[in-house]
Amino acid sequence: MRRTKVALAVAAIALTPALLITTPASAADSVGAPTACQAPTDTFVVTTPVDEMSDDDVRVTILRIIGDPSTGSAVEAAAQKAMDGTIEDQRNFLTTDRWTAQAEDDKVAVATTLHFAIVYNDRGVSKAAQQALNDGTPTVVRAFLETGCRLAQFEDDRVAIFRILADPTTSAAVRAAAEQALDEGTPEAARYFLEHGQFEV
Repeated sequence: MRRTKVALAVAAIALTPALLITTPASAADSVGAPTACQAPTDTFVVTTPVDEMSDDDVRVTILRIIGDPSTGSAVEAAAQKAMDGTIEDQRNFLTTDRWTAQAEDDKVAVATTLHFAIVYNDRGVSKAAQQALNDGTPTVVRAFLETGCRLAQFEDDRVAIFRILADPTTSAAVRAAAEQALDEGTPEAARYFLEHGQFEV
């Protein structure tokens, strides 16, 4: 069932009308180089052990998860279903069902990343996303969203910066900013240059 939902999500992304998808060229014209990486969902942290919560605490916690902007669609649906059930259903959501739903949301996020990485021609991100989906375990998929995509994007960003440096029409000011971004050697510096720095100088 979960594989079917992920497959449907990928199909929906692929069938998005062309006018609604930003191409690499138009993206570069408007906001610099976009990133395909999706922010991890379901980041709401429950600090109190479930077995130490009162029934009211359990319900309030689930409502806070539903209301949290980072909550993914699968987790939200599972939370709503738990709220319609018994207190046992609600406790089971916090201990078990939430994480099953989160794994589903994570796979959809990686599939979305893969799609846009292909659109943006980010080969490193595409490869890393595909590897995460091929593995398919919740730990590997989550690790890609939290750190793997960012590191793969850094490699793609470095390639993009080297291409700018290799372009004979690149101005001296842009060239200096590009070299500075490479010298700093951080994902943040490379991304800032591609999104903003090259247009600011």
